[in-house]
Amino acid sequence: MSKESSRGNGLFAWAMYDWANSAYFVMIQTFVFAAYFAQSIAENETTGTALWGNMIGLAGFILAISAPFLGSIADEGGRRKPWIGFFTIMCVFGCSMLWFAEPSTDFIWFALIMAFIATLGAELSFIFYNAMLPDLTTSLTIGKWSGWGWAMGYAGGLFCLIIGYFGFVEYGAEWFGLNEESLQNVRITFLFTGIWYALFSLPLFLKTPDVPSKNKKIAEAVSDGLRELKNGIRLLKKEPNIWKFLLARIFYNDGLATIFAMGGVYAAGTFGFDTGQIFMFGIALNITAGIGAFGFSWVDDISGSKKTIIWSLTGLVIPVFAVLFVESETWFWVWGLLLGIFVGPVQASSRTFMGRISPQNKRNQMFGLFALSGKLTTFAGPLMVGWITLLMDSQRWGMASILLLLIVGLGLMFSVDEIQGTSKEKVPLTQ
Repeated sequence: MSKESSRGNGLFAWAMYDWANSAYFVMIQTFVFAAYFAQSIAENETTGTALWGNMIGLAGFILAISAPFLGSIADEGGRRKPWIGFFTIMCVFGCSMLWFAEPSTDFIWFALIMAFIATLGAELSFIFYNAMLPDLTTSLTIGKWSGWGWAMGYAGGLFCLIIGYFGFVEYGAEWFGLNEESLQNVRITFLFTGIWYALFSLPLFLKTPDVPSKNKKIAEAVSDGLRELKNGIRLLKKEPNIWKFLLARIFYNDGLATIFAMGGVYAAGTFGFDTGQIFMFGIALNITAGIGAFGFSWVDDISGSKKTIIWSLTGLVIPVFAVLFVESETWFWVWGLLLGIFVGPVQASSRTFMGRISPQNKRNQMFGLFALSGKLTTFAGPLMVGWITLLMDSQRWGMASILLLLIVGLGLMFSVDEIQGTSKEKVPLTQ
């Protein structure tokens, strides 16, 4: 086998991990288990929303404070696959154990603890997964493979939802003798998620090459990595345009993260979606998100990343505002699917924009800060939703915090210039 062929196989196996990991996000965090917890385990939807938001918020807080240290290990320590393997097992275990979370308030804490373990495993594995890509490809193809990995994630989530719904929820009682009264036909999808994650992560461990260990002790790796992080933060003093963008991203990324964490709970609690409807909504949303990510990639090249981000955030604010007020289930579907179109472009164009405005010789440092800005306060949105829902006894009021985060992020983006950083000369990127 040629070197190029071997590299291609390794990259495809790397991208397959996104296919595997997406199962957790669509089946557990966003659509199925989140709604099942609020409807069937918690005392009521309001309490369920608050508890779920607090759990996601706590996981996000731990992720935020641990990500810089783990990122330092990824940059300075060398090998990534052992860490990916550990956190993958952690997520697979948490997802699979949710099969035992029966529809009763007796299982509230068990369900929250297992979901918490799964959340940390899924999120922390991605720190090391992302760190692998620059070593697997070149500067000429890194964008392509990053995009393909993203696309594999959308496709994996879509297929996982389709199989979960038609294979278990709809026909589980008929085909496998699952008890619908105890919702075994729903709970089996959580075990299925764990199996899916384990199975489709195997190509990465078997086919994707890892970099050799640098033989640094963990303390030394963390120390070296944090020193580089400090150098990057120091550089921001000379690059006000970059820190303005990162500040804007902190707000609007928190809004996006909260949509993912709380969307299924909101659909179930406010609009009474049952499990089948949530599955179908998730399937449809993955399709519109994929269409949006593909379509806006052309807009980004033609009009620039800043305009794409602003248009996409505007496209998110309008449907989020609408779903807070509509009473009809039909209109929730309309505005919810429209929202999906703008989710992918915001994420993709943000990554592109960071690459464009970063000084060429400092891009590694800048992307380290970019990753930190994406995790720094992601716990805040779900906590806001949870506590406001509890205090106001209304999911609509709680979800309104998403609108606030998106609007603040959108407003801050107008102060950012689409120019390349550094030093004394600023180079427009639209030429």
